[in-house]
Amino acid sequence: MEIIHVVLGKANPERMNGVNKVVYQLATRQVLAGKDVIVWGITQDCTHNYPERVFQTRLFKAYKNKFRLDYAMIAAMKEKVGKAVFHLHGGFNPVFFSVSRQLHKYGIPYVFTPHGAYNEIARRRSRFSKKIYTALFEQALLKNAQYVHCLGKSEVDGLHTVNKSATALLVPYGFEMETSGQSIPSGNKFTIGFCGRLDIYTKGLDLMIKAFALLKKQVPEASLWIIGDSKERKELELLIAKEQVSGVELLGSKYGEAKDDLLKQLHVFAHPSRNEGLPSSVLEAASFAVPCLVTEATNVGDAIRKYHAGIVIEQPEVTALYEGMMALYQDVVSGNWHQISANARRMVLEEYNWNAIIPQFDKLYQQAS
Repeated sequence: MEIIHVVLGKANPERMNGVNKVVYQLATRQVLAGKDVIVWGITQDCTHNYPERVFQTRLFKAYKNKFRLDYAMIAAMKEKVGKAVFHLHGGFNPVFFSVSRQLHKYGIPYVFTPHGAYNEIARRRSRFSKKIYTALFEQALLKNAQYVHCLGKSEVDGLHTVNKSATALLVPYGFEMETSGQSIPSGNKFTIGFCGRLDIYTKGLDLMIKAFALLKKQVPEASLWIIGDSKERKELELLIAKEQVSGVELLGSKYGEAKDDLLKQLHVFAHPSRNEGLPSSVLEAASFAVPCLVTEATNVGDAIRKYHAGIVIEQPEVTALYEGMMALYQDVVSGNWHQISANARRMVLEEYNWNAIIPQFDKLYQQAS
């Protein structure tokens, strides 16, 4: 049975889109495990301008009318009757409603991953319009899905708020470990970092700036590195100026070794999201033995607590985030940081090992088909 992942974009790991990164890694590991896998990307630019990969990629045109499907995609789906199981990635996407409707029409099974779209905080944004959209479109997508794949407890809770009867299966994504560990940060500075799309509200960057402003009063030598970019960069710059906080560096988008070199210099990786699926950037930092400070919404909290790999705060809130920063700073001062650092890398190696996770996806697809 062929596995077809459908994603907005091109599953390019060198972009800040977390969904594209995890789909790239999942498809790669499935192919290496001997699975028959292809990724279908829906994009405005159908140029194959991405790094070489082990899986086949087929691109289809995206339109201004977000419900409209490329006719070539409809024809391609019809050819897969009895031959494939589809895996759709991303909630509240009109084009996925259209894809799911076609799959249901042809009797083709599909699994759906919302990637954090149903978390409580996510649903607060444009609540009224999402409520209408859910009733008209999203409920049908969920009803016809064989399974809804969730990445963590917050996703399961959010899903059952949207649709109580949906069948949820909880399977985390794995992570490809780098062979090199972390270069221990040098100098006297305490360096906190973030890496990802500059979505101020969703990623909790407003909370992080305000918490860091409090930290600077106690630890003047502290630095905050923000890696990433978006149209909200100017708004973030204004927030930093408003808080009158120094030591914040907006480093822009970084990829490959340039990004890795920055992550390896951190004492703490902070990801205070209000909602998430499972942020690959947290696992990436932890793989370099960087302790993590995260909210419960990231869905990595249970693993971080289990391995003592950092600090988890229950709610995205400034005071709690500041206290987490201070606690990890004290770990640096006391020398406890080195053990937490080692724990972070061990967490990724053991808890997010693809060799253990791929068979769980196999079972998911077999049950769906």
